[in-house]
Amino acid sequence: MANSMIVSLRTFRKKMKENHRKLRRYLGRLEKDPAPGLDKMAEQIDAEVWAETDCLACGNCCKRMTPTFKRKDVLRISAHLNMTPAAFTEKWLVYEKKDGDWINKKQPCQFLDRKTNRCSIYAVRPADCAGFPYLKKKKMKDYLHVHQQNVEYCPASYRMVEKLMERVVI
Repeated sequence: MANSMIVSLRTFRKKMKENHRKLRRYLGRLEKDPAPGLDKMAEQIDAEVWAETDCLACGNCCKRMTPTFKRKDVLRISAHLNMTPAAFTEKWLVYEKKDGDWINKKQPCQFLDRKTNRCSIYAVRPADCAGFPYLKKKKMKDYLHVHQQNVEYCPASYRMVEKLMERVVI
């Protein structure tokens, strides 16, 4: 990718530590008072961010977060792996009673190749992974609370918020 941002996770974590509160406060204020045209702006920013970012240079989401596995995900992935859904969940997942979600037992994700940051089940990955980091959801206002969490893990989310802050002064 030309102009692709090479991600240094050490640098990213340092920036995040320095700016965490500021970014979260900004997103909280934006959620309470959304800017006109926010959804359209998110689409433009999404294109800019992905022109600058290469997920394979990072993989932090797979290293430090876990997706939720919905029933459809479990069925699709277990079939792909020639396993029963029960064997798949027993081997790889844990049921989180509080939220009612299936999540990975461990981090980093068992399907992440840590040398290449590639997903070994990419074609059948969970819907949660396929949508991450949700930069251009149609109702951006409804996802601002999600971005408050994602900026801690995802350089693309972090960059999206930086670009929002340049365009929408609150």
